Amino acid sequence: MRQLTGAPKSRKQLQEALTRKGCPPEVAREVLDRFEEVGLVDDEAYAQAFIRSKQAGRGLARRAISHELRAKGVDDELAQSLLDEVDPEDERARAHELVAKKLRSMHGLDRAVQTRRLAGMLARKGYGHDVARVVITEALDAEPEHQRD
Repeated sequence: MRQLTGAPKSRKQLQEALTRKGCPPEVAREVLDRFEEVGLVDDEAYAQAFIRSKQAGRGLARRAISHELRAKGVDDELAQSLLDEVDPEDERARAHELVAKKLRSMHGLDRAVQTRRLAGMLARKGYGHDVARVVITEALDAEPEHQRD
């Protein structure tokens, strides 16, 4: 129960915690089944909250969130169905926000250096090459220092 007080957890995370404490597998399974029955453990609700949190807080793209959900033990099919609900335009808008924020600290650098750094940042957050290329080009073309006189 203490595992659930700090933050929501997936069934796999709770199972691993019980195993670390020396709980027999059959007892852990019964406890977790009961937790699911009463609504204390719900991987779908956990994944939905996780997706919202990672998009808003860290600006992660679907690919990176999918990887993190897999590591947390959320079923791949469940994760994919929830991630399919994410609007690609919202994801692209978030990429624009991330690029705009990063660009504020990159004035005076060569366009190639800015492009490389921005592409790396977006790649680490799980954005694909196609989205990154378009977003970075649009942002840099709008910058006064890169416009032709």
